[in-house]
Amino acid sequence: MAGNTTDEIPDNGAAGSGRGMTVLRNGIGVLRTFSVDEPELGVTEIATRVGLHKSTVSRILATLEQDGLVERDPGSRRFRLGLGVIAMAGPLLADLDVRRAAYPVLQELSHRTGETAALLVWNGAEAVCVEQVASRHEVKHSTPLGTRYQTAASSSVQVFLSRLPSERVRALVTSGAVVHPGLSDAAVDAYLLRLAESAERGYAVNYGETSVEEVGVAAPVFDHRGEAVASVLVSAPRFRVSLEGLPVLGETVRESAAQVTARLGGRRPTSGG
Repeated sequence: MAGNTTDEIPDNGAAGSGRGMTVLRNGIGVLRTFSVDEPELGVTEIATRVGLHKSTVSRILATLEQDGLVERDPGSRRFRLGLGVIAMAGPLLADLDVRRAAYPVLQELSHRTGETAALLVWNGAEAVCVEQVASRHEVKHSTPLGTRYQTAASSSVQVFLSRLPSERVRALVTSGAVVHPGLSDAAVDAYLLRLAESAERGYAVNYGETSVEEVGVAAPVFDHRGEAVASVLVSAPRFRVSLEGLPVLGETVRESAAQVTARLGGRRPTSGG
């Protein structure tokens, strides 16, 4: 690129602080190129938008990736915002409508079940915990803020995938973005059927599939458009939840998710579960 670019700072005695500020601005500029409409971008696209050399953008992305602020898709090699951004925004999560609406419901749910209750949101290929109320028991399963679930058997992942078109679900599991061990066409078809059944039932179950010692039951929270914006999850040690007791626990979680939906002014969709 001819002439001065925004990443070139004269090497003189006053350059130190100026260079640091420019690097910071460039990093912020790179992060701001991502949007809801364009969540994934390639190096060339980013370089064009911020007006920097591709090599400079590559170095910035490498640094941001080390800190978890961006992630590279294994298949396309394109970049997207990473969950480190959520960690940085932790103090602001208290102002997130769904989190504020959910917290008292999670408290009551944990009290009723005696288990850990959590709230998760979807980032496109993972369910991410943004709130939890831990079990009062000494032996428990916790879901700390920032915990990510990306396996197909995860109950929260099932909740979000059950709201997506089957073609999108198939693409996520076949690409490996959502982990599905023992993948085959027949297995994917069976998984899609399982998602449809969980959507119809109103909650999803993971009974020792991702961890033999843990049970997860999750249900969707809907916004005013009827879209799933979050998942309410109860996680518990498997020895405290029998197969016979799953329907009761599932209904309890579903009712709690419905309460959060109501507190948000949301509505359950009239079709698709």
